[in-house]
Amino acid sequence: MEYFMDALKRYADFSGRARRKQYWMFVLFYFIFSIVVTIVDSILGTAFLGMIFGLAMLVPSLAIGARRLHDTGRTGWWQLIALIPLIGMIVLIVFYVQDSHPDNEHGPNPKAGEA
Repeated sequence: MEYFMDALKRYADFSGRARRKQYWMFVLFYFIFSIVVTIVDSILGTAFLGMIFGLAMLVPSLAIGARRLHDTGRTGWWQLIALIPLIGMIVLIVFYVQDSHPDNEHGPNPKAGEA
């Protein structure tokens, strides 16, 4: 949960790097909250909460995606490859699961401080 909250605290911060664990924990909690909001929406018979949740989470999702790509040595603009049907999303997932690169122009390797 701390990874999700950290991403929300850095709401529109597209600079820096995000490790694999931080990114995928954010995705996991985003998915869980999305399911809960969808269930509440279906009980209420509306789509209002899901729409608000999706819009509120758009910027943090793009920001943490950009930071994850920075950690793999790529620019955040690579997220636009997802606009290519099917192939783009597969390529983007492959980028997201790659290991951290050494220090680069986006900052020091976040793994370097761990024992």
